[in-house]
Amino acid sequence: MLGSRSTMMLENPHEHINKLLNLNSPAPLLFLFLICIFSYIFITKRSRKVFLVDFACYKPPDTQMCSKEKFIDRFKIYGNSNETSIEFMRKLLGRSGLGEKTYMPSYLMRDPPDVSLVEKRNEVESVMFGAVDSLLEKTGVNTQDIGIVIVTCTILNVVPSLADMIVNRYKLRENVLIYNLTSMGCSAGLRAIGFTQKLLQVHPNTYALLVSPENTMQMIYKGNERSKLFMNFPLRVGGAAVLLSNRPSDHDKAKYQLIHTVHTHTASLDRSYQSIYEEEDPVGIGGVTITKDLLAVAVEAVETNIHALGPLVLPISEITRYLANYFIRHFHLADVKPYVPNFKKAIEHVFPHVGTKPVLDEFEKNLGFNESDVEASRMNLYRLHLDLDSSVAVQFGEH
Repeated sequence: MLGSRSTMMLENPHEHINKLLNLNSPAPLLFLFLICIFSYIFITKRSRKVFLVDFACYKPPDTQMCSKEKFIDRFKIYGNSNETSIEFMRKLLGRSGLGEKTYMPSYLMRDPPDVSLVEKRNEVESVMFGAVDSLLEKTGVNTQDIGIVIVTCTILNVVPSLADMIVNRYKLRENVLIYNLTSMGCSAGLRAIGFTQKLLQVHPNTYALLVSPENTMQMIYKGNERSKLFMNFPLRVGGAAVLLSNRPSDHDKAKYQLIHTVHTHTASLDRSYQSIYEEEDPVGIGGVTITKDLLAVAVEAVETNIHALGPLVLPISEITRYLANYFIRHFHLADVKPYVPNFKKAIEHVFPHVGTKPVLDEFEKNLGFNESDVEASRMNLYRLHLDLDSSVAVQFGEH
């Protein structure tokens, strides 16, 4: 039509993308920022909330209560250690932070001690079933509603597995998912919680049962190599059971909601990998070697883990101070000490793994916590000393 006019502009799509990504313009930064925001909203809306419904700890009968000196006396009967090694263990116990009313396995109380496989099973069954019975009584959960079972036990590995024992005892349903985690040491309980959090994202309306026993019989070393004698005194009888859920109906009755799980693995470093090592001594007696590097690598691993956790939980003010301090030191603008963020502004309670008193002392000194911050850990150490994978769960009960 005469007098009418239309215009059409054509542009190569590749040229359009190149213009969009031109770093001289604020458009690409805004574009990336919006993508991040929408991605975060999408992911958080999709993820299921995971609740820690409740937990329970196993307390052995008073007949298994054992003072430090009584432990030494019983070990003289059970072990093959000479007087020099016995005296060394006595000194270690004196500095360990353990109290006089911790619990030893019943087999060690007998004359002579019974170290059969039957007794190993009896010990671990008493711990697992005692903790789970208490947990089920507290929560009132129907065992047929439990869809996931995870058991962590560092040393003991039997057939049927410990997880199978629980399925059989409580007659769980046929499609229950079971995982039996071994040889993972002190972090096993927390790693199992992180593992469960991921499982509960893909299995809706489910309860997950975590059980963390330990078997002292498998850990005791009966020889004279000092690096292996360290494992004899920390372990005591005990364990814990934890119930997690992704059911929305558990929101109000759950004790906690699981927000973040951050894991750090340093086994790629030889010094860390070899710091705790199961092996035989020169005369063929099996035991777990603890090297002098353990304390250092443990603190380094915790520091690395906390650095990863910091951006997730710290307030903006603490993150800003940390970044400002980092840039000042990195560009040598001033001679200042590294800034340690104040995690107390984001975290109410700290439950470090319970190893021994020196481990807790190093934790306090290097990470800026005080005596009250680790009180639950010290009480666990003194009263029960539930070491390895169950110790963190037990500390919930101390608060």
